[in-house]
Amino acid sequence: MEYDIIIIGSGLGGLECGAILSKEGYNVCVLEKNSNFGGCFQTYQRGSHRLDTGIHYVGSLDDGQIMNQYFKYLGIMDKLKLRKLDEEAFDQIHYHGKVYNFAMGHERFVDTLAQQFPAERQNLQRYVEKLKEVGDLISIETLRQGVIATEGMRYFCTSAARLISETIGNPDLQDIVAGSALLYGGIRDMSTFYGHAMINNSYIESAYRFVDGTIQVSDELIKVIRANGGTVLNNAEVTRIVTDDTGAKGVMVNGEEFMAARNIISNVHPQRTLELTDKCRLIKNAYITRINSLPNTYGIFSVYLIMKPKSLKYNNFNVYLHGYNSVWYDRQNYPGHTTNCMISMQAHTVDSEWAEVVTILTPMYFEEVAEWADSKPEHRGERYRLFKEAKTRQIFDFIRQHGIDLEPHVESIYTTTPLSYRDYTATPEGSAYGIIKDYKCPQVGFVSTRTKLGNLYLTGQNLNVHGALGVTLTAIITCSEFLGQEYLAKKVGNA
Repeated sequence: MEYDIIIIGSGLGGLECGAILSKEGYNVCVLEKNSNFGGCFQTYQRGSHRLDTGIHYVGSLDDGQIMNQYFKYLGIMDKLKLRKLDEEAFDQIHYHGKVYNFAMGHERFVDTLAQQFPAERQNLQRYVEKLKEVGDLISIETLRQGVIATEGMRYFCTSAARLISETIGNPDLQDIVAGSALLYGGIRDMSTFYGHAMINNSYIESAYRFVDGTIQVSDELIKVIRANGGTVLNNAEVTRIVTDDTGAKGVMVNGEEFMAARNIISNVHPQRTLELTDKCRLIKNAYITRINSLPNTYGIFSVYLIMKPKSLKYNNFNVYLHGYNSVWYDRQNYPGHTTNCMISMQAHTVDSEWAEVVTILTPMYFEEVAEWADSKPEHRGERYRLFKEAKTRQIFDFIRQHGIDLEPHVESIYTTTPLSYRDYTATPEGSAYGIIKDYKCPQVGFVSTRTKLGNLYLTGQNLNVHGALGVTLTAIITCSEFLGQEYLAKKVGNA
């Protein structure tokens, strides 16, 4: 059997491509190397508790907002169990001993921060207008006009840190509005204002947690694909993309089964995609060298805390803690140290009163775990276990400095490092956010949905912006290669 399209990887981008193209009549097959589907949207079980892998909240999900529109078109919006975060403070930024709230709604966002920085009200309004300008590049109205996204290159060429400093006068407030930089792998000397604004604007519009795990998004997309006659397989690792000098012919699965396809979409990292692809004259060495040379963001060390029953009150907001002198992660000055982190509680019911699972995320570069680079999951040894214990202890000490002591409420602890992310998502060095977009030379970091093989395409966070919004936008761009931009944009915009 020859499929119209084989999709490599069941992360959000792969499943969204599968749902879109199967809705439009293509015979698609999604292949996942792991037993669990979903990539960063998977939820795994530890005892009776569900732990979310990589997505902790999603923005722009209110009626009339862009993510809601995307999910509505995909046919899953009304199937999701969601809990809206506190509108007065969906994020709390802890900075220099004080707490600052990010409120939903652009006017409320300005009003809330202006209470602590009254002289900066006008500057905050200018800053928010800049966020909205970027957010409007992918508006529903734009879709209805037949355009997926309008040109935003000037924002890709603009430093997030510099525009913030040029817009806001108070140095502390400059850091505070960048206080969730961990969300996009923020690096002061590289991060684009496009990425900063697209993500922050989305959450200011509305911010939600998934109730009972992010896996529900993956499950619902898989249902859409199968209802449209598509195939979704787990434990099916693509070990080779078979080509000749005319294009891709199909894939080898688990090193032994050939599956033929007219087209292939890879949802795995472009570098890994090229490693899988047969050498052929269509893919020049210069292209391979360029992709392999692109730097990736840092990874994440995740601590999952299973709480004692009815021990800790549930917080319907996220907490960002910052130490030292910057909200941007700086490996040069503090290698291996915990200088910032995010604390997020999973929602297990729509109105939960008590926390069951608390997740702490902190940046980590691969060099910290390079000693175990050649090891496999569950076989990394005693030194690795001790390393993770020491890192967890360091994080507990760090959050205690901010007046937060979770240890007395903890029943059990699970941890993951960039090694886990590397092994389960095939991302080089376990990068959490993929290829860096550097404002100084953004074109270098751009990776087209098209490869040098005419029927091999890419999708996922490495191409545009990471996170649910960025990946969904990219999936639609990838699918427009098959369906046409105007047709697909109008279909989504009028769903």
